[in-house]
Amino acid sequence: MKTQPLVSIITINYNESGVTLEMLESLKNLRYKNVEVIVVDNASPNDNPDVIKENFPEVHLIKSDKNLGFAGGNNLGVQEARGDYLLFINNDTIVPENCIAPLVETFEKDPSIGMVSPKIKFHWDDTLIQYAGYTPMNHWTIRNNSIGYHQKDNGDYDQPMETASIHGAAMMVPRRIIDEVGLMTEIYFLYYEEHDWAEMVKRAGYKVYYQPRSYILHKESLSTGKFSPLKTYYISRNRILFARRNFTTLQLTVSLVFQALVSIPKNTLTFLFKREYRHLQAFWNAIIWNVRHHKVIH
Repeated sequence: MKTQPLVSIITINYNESGVTLEMLESLKNLRYKNVEVIVVDNASPNDNPDVIKENFPEVHLIKSDKNLGFAGGNNLGVQEARGDYLLFINNDTIVPENCIAPLVETFEKDPSIGMVSPKIKFHWDDTLIQYAGYTPMNHWTIRNNSIGYHQKDNGDYDQPMETASIHGAAMMVPRRIIDEVGLMTEIYFLYYEEHDWAEMVKRAGYKVYYQPRSYILHKESLSTGKFSPLKTYYISRNRILFARRNFTTLQLTVSLVFQALVSIPKNTLTFLFKREYRHLQAFWNAIIWNVRHHKVIH
């Protein structure tokens, strides 16, 4: 009988030990047994991550001395991981028992695939899809759309396929790909870094894949809030940063003109009309960051 490749499951905890414990509890039921679990605590200021080790002594708990963001925290976990495959998964997820094997088999059958995400469904209603692949990044708006978003999981999205990008809530990458392509870029801190990583993988000649035979349940945005000034800042900042790092000169020029003439005025007026002044400030801080750091894209 063929030995199962070792899978390293990496997750980040930030002020949410209780949520993390629920995710770790779900891992107990995995049918795929050759796993190691790594939890990176991103210097939680209002949490005691030691409770994770107390409840799950088999977990490798890494306590960072500073908040490294999404990419930095995961990269810290990569340095300790021993697996042939690394599954990066949000702590605000529930992992069903059959989640791992279809992802591993995707790579074992096709070495040209460089990363894969499962189907992602909402925890609050597991009949609704959050992610079934991504559309390509729009070169005007610097946005992509999640395929199947809020659609019923009725079988319409059950076909494995190549997709434009993976989903940061659950993505598996072979160690050999990381060794070749490199780690996630840490300049983003939060949001867009997984899309940037997918672009790196595609430029190296590998496919990004969606595998619906596997799924997870996602509670969504517990760390940052579903609509917070912090989220507004990083999404607005990193949207432009992504374009600067990944678009051609022509694509970037078109996109920046669209941002200046359409997107920035529209968002400014929207925040003013809704009297969401903290979001307005966060939005403009994001624009100003890109202006001040116009030479910094790494």
